[in-house]
Amino acid sequence: MNIIHIIVLFPLISCVALLFFKKIFSDSQVIKFSVGSILVSMFFSIYFIKNFSYQNDNIFVETLWTFIAVDNFQINFGFLIDGLSLTMLIMVTCIGFLVHLFSSWYMGFKTQLSSFFAYMNLFIFSMIVLVLSDNLIFMFLGWEGVGICSYLLVGYYYKNINAGYAALKGFFITRIGDVFLLLSIFLIYKEFGTTNFEELKLIFKMIKIKEHIFSLHLITIFLLLGAIGKSAQIPLQTWLADAMMGPTPVSALIHAATMVTAGIYLISRTYFLFSLIPVVLYILGIIGSITLIVSCCSALVQTDVKRILAYSTMSQISYMFIALSMQNWTAAIQHLVAHAIFKALIFLAAGSIIILLKNEKNIFKMGGLKRHIPLLYISFLVGGSSLASFPFITSGFYSKRNILFFAFENNFMLFFISGLIGLFLTTLYTYRMIFVIFFGTTKRKLLSPTEFTHSFPLIVLIIFSTFIELYINFPLFQTFSIEKKVIHFNFYLEIICSFISLFGISLSYYLWVVNKKIINNLLCTKVGIFFNQFFFNACGFDYIYNVLFVNPYLYITKFLMFDPLGNFFNHFKNLFYFIYRNFVFIHNGYLRAYLLWILLGCIACLETIILYV
Repeated sequence: MNIIHIIVLFPLISCVALLFFKKIFSDSQVIKFSVGSILVSMFFSIYFIKNFSYQNDNIFVETLWTFIAVDNFQINFGFLIDGLSLTMLIMVTCIGFLVHLFSSWYMGFKTQLSSFFAYMNLFIFSMIVLVLSDNLIFMFLGWEGVGICSYLLVGYYYKNINAGYAALKGFFITRIGDVFLLLSIFLIYKEFGTTNFEELKLIFKMIKIKEHIFSLHLITIFLLLGAIGKSAQIPLQTWLADAMMGPTPVSALIHAATMVTAGIYLISRTYFLFSLIPVVLYILGIIGSITLIVSCCSALVQTDVKRILAYSTMSQISYMFIALSMQNWTAAIQHLVAHAIFKALIFLAAGSIIILLKNEKNIFKMGGLKRHIPLLYISFLVGGSSLASFPFITSGFYSKRNILFFAFENNFMLFFISGLIGLFLTTLYTYRMIFVIFFGTTKRKLLSPTEFTHSFPLIVLIIFSTFIELYINFPLFQTFSIEKKVIHFNFYLEIICSFISLFGISLSYYLWVVNKKIINNLLCTKVGIFFNQFFFNACGFDYIYNVLFVNPYLYITKFLMFDPLGNFFNHFKNLFYFIYRNFVFIHNGYLRAYLLWILLGCIACLETIILYV
């Protein structure tokens, strides 16, 4: 069997076994089977990548089977192996394994382990299918698979009604983007006769673009809408913060490291379409810039540690959107990989603190934890520093620097300025979170967990959240062939970015450690109250959607609950019932009565004929 088959099948086999034979396995067996299957996929992914030839932009396609074959209409399912897909594959399997391993400690405090790990393995399988698919239809199956897993895992605590609402909200909003993605697939096939990525590239080298310009605009706009739905960008971003109702490892894996980056992968995979329509690319950058500022401001006023991290995820994905808008595809994927590592680290550390504090998520009810849980403090410090682009020693500094420098050198000044503002705000809210949780008065004394399954994933992620991540030769960075301008790193720009980051840290320390009265007094003013509530409540997007969509839908459902169409036909039912009640005496069982009624009927018919003839 081919290695790539093993990588895909092991998570699927584990999922099926855990779902259908859950009563057979004990909790420890569930954990070993689930984590072990992802470990096997990770090892074979590494082995495959080590033995794959990257020379001359090598691309390998393996056809699995023919899905549909009717006359000239044929769709094959297969795997496309290139630098982009392998980079995503190694990220999914490695981060997936570490999160699974941490989950074995985290979920030791929970119940129904079999269902949880089955859903997690199904997610890994779906994500692998998504990133390896050689055509849009096969990719769409993986795309929908991760959406289903998100719904199942966000609503994992099904006894909590808010978790159910959050799962439904995420499911419905992401389906909006999925509808547009499906429309783009239909248009692509209608216009070009294939959904295969490599075939589409060849077609675009031969056709006259002007003849398809209108269709290309529609296709790229629909692809963009599909991407912003999955990647939680304005205006389809409101679901991600609420999705934090699920278990924290779910947030780390699905809603920070992998699934929400599927939109980035979609645009990167179809870059040959977007590069032909500059106006759509520019819109992509505008959406990213707006989402960056809005999400940073929202994170700055949140009190729930997971919601802070959710908004930070939106902001970091916005940087990737900006990079894609400038056609700096490699920088977008570099930041995607770096973000997956340090955001998984922060989420897992946050989950550990939440468990130790008996499900407390409010950062202002923590405080002074630095000495009690040193590993978690280091995890937050390293991961948060990478998120805030602490200069020279963190991976986030270099990946974000590539985006900002490219914007400056190629005169994308709007994106450059919004990126710098986002950098400052990110530093401010990240260190606000760190200082509030770990500094100040000790409110609770905790013992730091020492289990291997808890500490090992954090230590690995700590290491790779630093500049050490730069020394990993991801396949994409060797093979991704796209024409782009060389970035000449400017020493003065590095100084500016470093100054902004350090200034944000200093300001955050002063406002939330040294002199807290400034913030407290500001929040007591009318302006402070307004902006605090505005950004705390998702900038009013939920309110707008409730007014425009949810409330009208509920009104219609309440109206239909009384079944007006059914009531209309009930009048006929009542009429027939009335006739039946009043003429039932005819059916008395006597033959003479029936003959009499027949005779009277015949006489009535004859009288009618005589009158009208």
